[in-house]
Amino acid sequence: MNAQRDALAALKQRLLPHGQDGARAAFFSTGVPELDGPLGGGLPLGALHEVYARAPADSAAASGFALALAIRGAGKKPLLWVRQDFADGEAGRLHAPGLVELGRDPASLVLVRARDASGVLRAGLEALRCGALGAVGLDLWGEPGLLDLTASRRFALAAAASGVPAIMVRIAAKPQPSAALTRWSVAAAPSRPLLANAPGAPSFSIRLLRHRAGLEARDWHVEWDRDRCSFREGSPRPEGSTLSRPVVPLPAHRPFAAGQTGDLRRAG
Repeated sequence: MNAQRDALAALKQRLLPHGQDGARAAFFSTGVPELDGPLGGGLPLGALHEVYARAPADSAAASGFALALAIRGAGKKPLLWVRQDFADGEAGRLHAPGLVELGRDPASLVLVRARDASGVLRAGLEALRCGALGAVGLDLWGEPGLLDLTASRRFALAAAASGVPAIMVRIAAKPQPSAALTRWSVAAAPSRPLLANAPGAPSFSIRLLRHRAGLEARDWHVEWDRDRCSFREGSPRPEGSTLSRPVVPLPAHRPFAAGQTGDLRRAG
């Protein structure tokens, strides 16, 4: 039964570009077959996609996942990212070295900072009408009244007309009706340590909340490969598990037994 439902959803996904919305038929792949398969080959370019932070503490994970999607969708074209000032104050500013760690040249990203949600929406809508861009990202905080079903419809139509994907990040907000083709919930996930116990690749727990082709909600665990600029399938850890490395390195010449305090001094 699930196989039949997935096949029907994949067929609907292929027919969406020929509907009244006029979404472009081109897709971009995430790089993970287990994710692209149910999506019918990937995510449509000329469409609006929403990424919700599962909790305010997951704001960086949601923005990182959305930016990675934008990198996949843009290819070699430049990105434009519109960010609300309040998001900078609450979650921190975009960091150029961090963009490099994602495998993208900061010179290929145009950052627009807006005072409020109204400014973000105006700048994002104008940017979506430029077919020279590879993708447009919008970082919004909270639940502004201006972002209703009608406003999201404008974004969907602008993306369909230009073929430029719009990726809207929603932080400290609950999912609400919109014209988005896909809606995602994202949280940070533990990463697998590399050799020498080095920090692992960015890791995300993602959940598909809505797909206009009728796909059921489901979960994936993915990692970002900066060398290939692609997602890959991750290996989730059991609930409550921790990374297998000490919080503080122990002295090599004085191994500590369980419960032993040794000569540690309290600082401060």
